Order: sequence, then structure tokens, then C-alpha cells
Amino acid sequence: MLNIAARAILVCLFFAVPWLGVGAYWINVLNNVGMYAILALSLNVILGHAGMFHMGHAAFFAIGSYAAAVLNTQCGWPVLAALPVAGAAAGLFALLVAAPIIHLRGDYLLMVTIGIVEIVRIALVNDVFGLTGGPNGIVGIARPVVFGFRIARPEHFFLLIWCSVVLTLLLFHWLENSRFGRALNYIREDVVAAEGMGVNTVRYKLAAFAIGAVWAGFTGVIYASQMRTISPGSFSYWESVVLFMIVILGGSGNQLGVLLGAFLIIGLPELFRGLQDARMLFFGAALVAMMIFRPQGLLPAKRRNYLLPPGWAEKFP
Repeated sequence: MLNIAARAILVCLFFAVPWLGVGAYWINVLNNVGMYAILALSLNVILGHAGMFHMGHAAFFAIGSYAAAVLNTQCGWPVLAALPVAGAAAGLFALLVAAPIIHLRGDYLLMVTIGIVEIVRIALVNDVFGLTGGPNGIVGIARPVVFGFRIARPEHFFLLIWCSVVLTLLLFHWLENSRFGRALNYIREDVVAAEGMGVNTVRYKLAAFAIGAVWAGFTGVIYASQMRTISPGSFSYWESVVLFMIVILGGSGNQLGVLLGAFLIIGLPELFRGLQDARMLFFGAALVAMMIFRPQGLLPAKRRNYLLPPGWAEKFP
């Protein structure tokens, strides 16, 4: 394993990539990888840690993007000022739709969440409340401004997106090792046993949904400001499938595994542009191979053993 100094050097070298002459195209590819990495890490809270099969994560991403776009284009808000509202809107929507279905498990929950993302997409297409612009979406979204500096070039977004990735990794690492994270892992392993130990599984599941949705909403703000135009086609069911595959392929419950999955699913096809039409075949074959040879993912989460202190068990024969 690499020590802390070696990891810091690698991170610094990675952040220097845009200034090493790689070209705007590949910088945009890395930006795309980073965006999907943040979304997949937020999905990992729901799927990897809480063990809930959720295939509608693009709905929360869409709500965050549209909230920022509406506030910016119609209310004149700076894009980054919309972050709290976008995150809150996505989180409240997650609580609203998850509360009636939180008792579902496995394939049943999966099918319902598929319906959620389709409902959101159709609502955007039909221009609900006259705010979404219908099939054409919203155009003219402003670029973000940080301390007076306007982020416009691909290398600027590279710094913004990958600093957000680092922040997401640190935050979710802390969350994973907190009491809340351990409770989610108990629920994932055995929900009945967790309930027997006094864990309020409904509350923790709803909290996991809300946290993942809030972070997806934040990511939607960055996406909207980078693209400057958004439409319902950018938040289809396929986007949720891609995020689901990133988590499963990389290693459910492992943050570094999810990051690796984002590079493989989003970045690797760009190395084979001539085979772009066969991307679906590649995804399908990769998932089938993973299920056969490594169903736990490339970098699965390590099982933790919580040992009792010496002599503790003798006190309670």
C-alpha cells in the first residue's frame, strides 16, 4: 500500500494533468469521469452502504440541475448560490418519494425507482409549472464564479470538479466510519438483525436516500454551469443504469472501487472511439464477466470485524 506522502504526490501529479499538454478533449473526458464519480459515490451511500437497489439516481441529479438553471436564468441568482436550494430540493424530493416505498426490498424497490426517474423525465418534457422549457430545456445558464474568478475553461472545471471529488471522498469516508455509516452497514448485511439490535431501519434508510440525493443535486449545479444548457434527454433512465454499473463494477461499498469504476465505464470507451457503437455490448459483457468471475466487484469493501475488548464477554455470561 502507498504511504501518505506517495498518495499526496500522485494526487498533485493528477491535478497537474491539464497543464501537461494533454489537450482540451481529454480534459473534458476527465471532467466527465469526475462528474460521474461524484454521482456514483452519492449512489454508493444508498446502494453500497445501505444495500438498497436504487435505479433512479438520475432523477435527483436532474432536480438539482433544473433548480440551479431556473434560479440562475429566471431569478438572476449566481450559479453557486443555488447550491443549497438545489441540494435541498433533491433531498426533499428523495424523502417524498422514498417514504412510501422504503419498506420494499430487492427487485421490488429497483422497479419502483426506475419509475421515479421516468416520472421526473416526463414531467420535465411536459414543462410542469412552465419552468423547465419542455423538450428544449433551459439555455443560457451562467458560468460559476469563485471569489471573483469566472470558471469557463475546461482546465478550470477540472479543478472545480476534481476538488469536489476529493471533498466527496473525504466526507463519505468520514460518514462510512461514523456511527451512522456502521448502522447502514448493519442494515445492508441483515435488516432483521439490525432491527433486533434496536436500529431504526426506516429512519436510517430515509437518511441514506436524502444524503445521496442532496449530493446528486449539488453535482447537478456543476453540470448545469458547465454545459450552460440542459434538457430532459440528459437525465434519462440510461444515466441511472450507468451509475448503477459504476458502483457494481468498481466495488459496492468501496469508495476507491467506485472511483475506479468511473474511470473504466466513462473513460475507457474514449480510448476506443472506433468501437463506440459497441459500447452497450462492452458494458453487458463486462457485467456478465464480473458476475461470473468477481461478483463482489474489482475493489470490494472489506468486511469489518468488531472485536470485543479483552474480558468484556466474561462480564455478561
